[in-house]
Parts: sequence; structure tokens; C-alpha cells
Amino acid sequence: MRNRNVLFAFITFQFLFAITLAISANQLPLHTERGQGGGSVKMHYSLSIDTINHYVDVTLHASNLTGTSTTLKMPVWAPGYYKIMDYPVNVIDFKAESTNTQHQSPITYEKSGKCSWIISHSADTKELTVSYHVYCNDQSVASAQIESNRAFLPLNGILMYVDGEKDSPVTLSVSMPDNWQHITTGLKQENTATYSAPNFDRLYDSPLLLGNYETRSFTVDGRTYDMAIETPQGLDKWPLVSDMQKVIKACNNLMGDVPYNRYAFLMMKEGQGGLEHLNSQAIFTEGNYNFKNRDSYLRFLSFMAHEYFHLYNVKSIRPIELEPFNYDGEIFSHCLWVSEGLTVYYEYKLLEMAGIISNAERLERLSAHIKDIEEHEGQKHQSLRQFSYDIFLNFMNWGPQGLKTTVSYYEKGPVIGLLLDIDIQRATGGKKSLDDVMRLLYNRYYKELHRGFTEEELWSAFAEVAGQPLDDIRTLVDTTVPIDYDSYLSYIGCKLVNNEIVAP
Repeated sequence: MRNRNVLFAFITFQFLFAITLAISANQLPLHTERGQGGGSVKMHYSLSIDTINHYVDVTLHASNLTGTSTTLKMPVWAPGYYKIMDYPVNVIDFKAESTNTQHQSPITYEKSGKCSWIISHSADTKELTVSYHVYCNDQSVASAQIESNRAFLPLNGILMYVDGEKDSPVTLSVSMPDNWQHITTGLKQENTATYSAPNFDRLYDSPLLLGNYETRSFTVDGRTYDMAIETPQGLDKWPLVSDMQKVIKACNNLMGDVPYNRYAFLMMKEGQGGLEHLNSQAIFTEGNYNFKNRDSYLRFLSFMAHEYFHLYNVKSIRPIELEPFNYDGEIFSHCLWVSEGLTVYYEYKLLEMAGIISNAERLERLSAHIKDIEEHEGQKHQSLRQFSYDIFLNFMNWGPQGLKTTVSYYEKGPVIGLLLDIDIQRATGGKKSLDDVMRLLYNRYYKELHRGFTEEELWSAFAEVAGQPLDDIRTLVDTTVPIDYDSYLSYIGCKLVNNEIVAP
């Protein structure tokens, strides 16, 4: 073993020097992101798009290897998309060979479990070239899809990492068909088609959209926002771009900090769903922007606001169980109702703060969630806390069975958000609100401690801001007891009538 003290001093100097250079070049936020750097293996990936067979051809060049075996792993799920996707099922034609020019030795590999490949080699093998194909023909915000004129590539379902080196920096080169013009991603661009990430968590959090589509860019408070728009028809009939700028500004002002330097909107063709990322969002649309009416337009704008607020709530503020990410299987947390449910609450609140909807319109949207809770049997059988824990069982369980057996955090979560906001304002005489809790969680756990919050720390944060424990609301989260809505709504001059929030 090397001298640990000398090695530690050397690594510390290199790290601080690199951070200083990055900050001076405006490449990093002023706070250190989780799990940055620290690996020894160097990894570079090359991707090539095969539009005929729906393949992405992957080549990994790994160097600085040690030992007599190297294990590669591929995730089986995508953070934010709480469903086992089993990405390795799409991997074919796996090959590994040494790139050493001397001391050539046999290279063999064997699959281990469903998501690992163990490559055996001699101790003098310091470099490996690994290649494989990934079949990409599934449409979702968490799945890769290659078509004749476009490709959507969530990298967690495509790229393997060297086991034990998930915190290593990584580079990626992309080769696409000659007649394609654009690549849009939140990854840092090194040159025309080469990108880099400080670690695999950031790499996997940065999908790519490739093809020929309309692009637009704008700035808010000095930061650049890129839009990749696959189906722009009707976009200029609505103030979507300018309204989104208002939402961004309102959100950034609310939180008092921006955890990225550049942000990308991957606005894809017709489909279902969206997925948040730390410096981008990938969303499907209705295939155009010819919204039928203002309500339809506001639903889509709220959808975009929801994914944007996630860069604070879950990408930055997150339950501690989420980190470090275990890509091999499910994670279990009782606090995902905060990540999803409060984000639904804030998608409406941000639209009001941006001056796009009125307070009455915001309450109308929250009323729809109350109706969903109260008109379905599931809320009698499952608590919000338990739904969070069981999300890998209940993800997209929206059919008749789900309505009878579960209570979704997308429905009850924003309602609890409203009650929390009211209760904190009531306890502090209007001096504090749920906004103060979100800022506290962001600054204390993300920026200062560089970690997620525990369940008890969450409720302590609510108590700290409110000046008293919020035990009654915690009971509403942890159990299936009925909600006495009027005891909260009366503080804002409202009451519940036929499951709708109305002013007397």
C-alpha cells in the first residue's frame, strides 16, 4: 500500500486546485456537488447510431485498470422513474479485448446476475476495449428509442460503468447520421460531439435528444436555456416560451439559488410523461401546441413547471435513502411524497407567483386532487407514507385496482402541501410558509451537508419553521384518518363544499 498521508495530501491539493480553476471558469456552481470525482479508472465512451436496426453501438475504452478482473454494471432503473426497467435485456453482442500492445493475454467474460459482466484478464492488462449493441425501440421518458429521423438516449439504459468507479469522471463521443443536425443535452460539451460528466450519477441524469428539430434559446438572469422542439406546430400561438421564463424566474427567486449553469428542455413528439433531471427535463407532448383552450395550455405549462421544480425538490432536496444511488434494484423511502407530492403543489404555486394564474385558479386545481382522494376507496386503506415506500409496486397503478387499494402521492401529496403551507402560516402569524421549509432543506442538506434528509430531519424542519411540531399533519401523512379540511381552509377564508374549495 502507498503512503496514505502523502497520497491524501496530493489528492487534496489536486482536487482543490481543480475546483478553483472550475469556479474561475464558471464551470461549477459555488458549492460542491455530491460524489464528484475521486475515481482512478479513466473511461471514454463512443456511441454510433444505427437507424436501420434501432441499435446504438457502444464502445468503452477503460484504462488505469488494476487486478485480474473488471466488472461492468448497467442500471436496472432510472432515478425519478420508480419502476424496474431491466435495461440489460437490450444488450447484445458484448465483447471485451485488451488494448495493450505488449503482454497480450486471453480476455474472457461471464455474466453475473442480470446487470453485471465480469471480465477476467491478467494483472498486466491495464486497458480494455469493450463493445456491445443496445436495442433502442421503446417509447418512454426512461427508455431509449432510435427511429429513422431522431433518437432519444437516456444514458442509464445504455452505458455500463466499472464497478467501484461510479464517482469517476467520464467522457462521451457521439456519432450520428450525416443528415442529422442537432444534439441537445444537459451534459457539458467539450467540443462538437464530445461531452463530459464529473461522475456517473450526472452522466445518467443527462439524456440526449438527437435529430432534426427546431431549437430555441433564451436567457434568464444570465443563464442559458436551450429548447429542442420536435413538433413545433402551434407553439407561437401561445406564450409558452415567455411564460416558462416567468416560471423559471419565480422559482429561482423562491429558492434563492440556481444549481446549474445551463438548462435544456427536451420537448419531444407525441407521447406520455416527463422526467426531471438536474439541468434538463425530457417531456413528451401532444404532438403539437395547438391547445384546445386556456385550460389545456395551463395543464401543459404546469407539467413543465413540475419538472422544472424537481431540479430543486428531489434532484437537490432529496430523501437520504436515494443516495448514493443503488442502480441494481429498488430503493425504499417513506418520504417520496415530499419529492413528488409537494412538487405538484408547487407547480401551481409557481404559476401563481409568476402571475400566470390567479389564487382562485390555483385552489381550483387543488380541489381536483381533493376530489380524487375523497371519491376513491384507496385513501381508506393506504397512507401517504406507505404509498411512498411501496412506489415500485404502485408506479403507474392508476387503474380500477389502484383506485381501490392505494392513495397516490400525486393526489394526496399536493393536498398535504396546501395544509402544511396553511398550518405554518397560521402558527407564525403569516411570517413563515412552506417556502421557508423548502429553502431550509435546500440550504442545509444540499448545499451545506451535501446529503439528503432523514424522515425525522424533515419533520424537525417543519417544526423549526413553524415554531411548533406539526403532529396533526404528520398523522394525516402516516395514517388513513380522514382530513378535516375546514379546520385548515378557514384560515384562508375558504371551506370545502362538495369536495371543492370555495370562498364563503
